[in-house]
Amino acid sequence: MSRELISRNPDLLRLQNEGYEVEVRSGHLLVHSVPYVNANGEIALGTLVSDLTMAGDLTTRPGSHIASFIGEHPRNRDGSEIQQIKHNSGHMALAPDVVAQHSFSNKPRQGYIDYYEKMTRYIEIICAPAKSLRPEVTARTYQVIEAAPDDGVFHYVDTASSRAGIGAVIAKIAMRRVAIVGLGGTGSYVLDLVAKTPVGEVHLYDGDLLLQHNAFRAPGAASIEQLRYRPSKVAYHQGNYAKMRRGIFAHHEYIGEENVAQLHGFDFVFLCMDTGPAKKLIVDVLHAAGTPFIDTGMSVQMLEDSLQLWAICRVTTSTCTKRDHVARRVSYAPPTEDGDYERNIQIADLNALAAAMAVIRWKKFCGFYQDLEGEHDSTYTTNCNLLTGDEIA
Repeated sequence: MSRELISRNPDLLRLQNEGYEVEVRSGHLLVHSVPYVNANGEIALGTLVSDLTMAGDLTTRPGSHIASFIGEHPRNRDGSEIQQIKHNSGHMALAPDVVAQHSFSNKPRQGYIDYYEKMTRYIEIICAPAKSLRPEVTARTYQVIEAAPDDGVFHYVDTASSRAGIGAVIAKIAMRRVAIVGLGGTGSYVLDLVAKTPVGEVHLYDGDLLLQHNAFRAPGAASIEQLRYRPSKVAYHQGNYAKMRRGIFAHHEYIGEENVAQLHGFDFVFLCMDTGPAKKLIVDVLHAAGTPFIDTGMSVQMLEDSLQLWAICRVTTSTCTKRDHVARRVSYAPPTEDGDYERNIQIADLNALAAAMAVIRWKKFCGFYQDLEGEHDSTYTTNCNLLTGDEIA
């Protein structure tokens, strides 16, 4: 309930987003870890408490300017109590689980407009002597805020979205099930970006092992011990992102005729796999099911004369409104028999770029980003710094 109330009230949410340790308990607002100077001239930490004036589950203008404090009475550097806020001292049972030792009074002429103003003003007064002793002390601890098990997919609260005030926008991409087929360079970066969104389930499909060369074109840093263990790509990446969220499912298998039916029921699919008959099979199945998807492609060639690389990244989108262009844009040609596939050049920054292009296009499809063009095919070419988008819906 504490997190839910905080998220619904801008003044409480602002306190949390600015790094204060905020809690709502038994009808009271608590801000923990407030530095102050105690009677021994030492810096200690206390908790500032205010009752909450509510209209249902929404805060209103504070009904009282009085605040309470759990801890010793804050003092000045010379050991005297801060008289500016002194009110009462003693055992104060504000609630069965909230017991304070002191109350403070500091009333602006017009009162406090909200709880952000009230709490930060008291914190400023209480902390001032401590900051004069140690300028680096602060009540803004940015403590990690754990999410409730039934509160979305993340193990800790998405304060990035709440700080930016885009909670209603981020909800647009909260799809139920998304699949990523292929966890090579591009697919792993797609996962890195999608894992940080509120998608309920992210399913990973790849039959490869994570080998040493893969570590140089994937997010994060694999250890020597992990590489020696030779995990599957999907298991390795699932383990990494399980630290942050729930709902990552690893499927150590390639998609083919025997299991392509597994792609039924997804809200969206990212294809980050090699060209060949398997890709055509998947595209046909997704088209038949009406499942929107994005296919990523990348080509890097060595220019022998100049010893430079030339590259192009491609992102092709298929939706229910436009899919007739896919056959022209996506190749299904099998790898040649002369070893070209083994010499295929993969560069991490280009993998990351292709993934970013794909995820941005997905977010445009969801309505997260404004989309005036509705392009369904985009390419970026390195040597002429050219970004193009066509096949307009």
